[in-house]
Amino acid sequence: MKYWLLKSEGSCYPISELKKDKRTSWTGIRNYQARNFMMKDMSIGDLCLFYHSNSKPNGVYGLAKVSSKPHTDETQFNKKDDHYDPKATKEKPIWYCVDISFLEAFKSPVSLDQIKFNTNLDGMMVRAQGSRLSIQPVEEKHFKYVVERMKP
Repeated sequence: MKYWLLKSEGSCYPISELKKDKRTSWTGIRNYQARNFMMKDMSIGDLCLFYHSNSKPNGVYGLAKVSSKPHTDETQFNKKDDHYDPKATKEKPIWYCVDISFLEAFKSPVSLDQIKFNTNLDGMMVRAQGSRLSIQPVEEKHFKYVVERMKP
């Protein structure tokens, strides 16, 4: 099993929407490294910290799990979608996604400041200056620390 941090803008797709939907395709990722994580590294059952960016506060708002194998991100073909990519074709798609399923919403978030200033989380990618990658691997020890020790 692997562990991940998935970023979503709180105003775009918050954990409450995932809770309502129960499952969603993690579409709209337009970064090759993040795409490759989904295509090559994520597996059904992997656990995810669901992180809100551009929120007050930024931080981990709950848990999700990977619930599908990688598949074509259909938003790349939709000219009306913000994530449309004119270079992508049905025969040669560029972008892929996985489905994620809701597990739990925290009573209150584990803020980025809490994560940044906790020495037990040294090395966690989200702590790095300028860390903007929307899908990030998380070490098991960091995942468990956030869930078992920091979750309200």
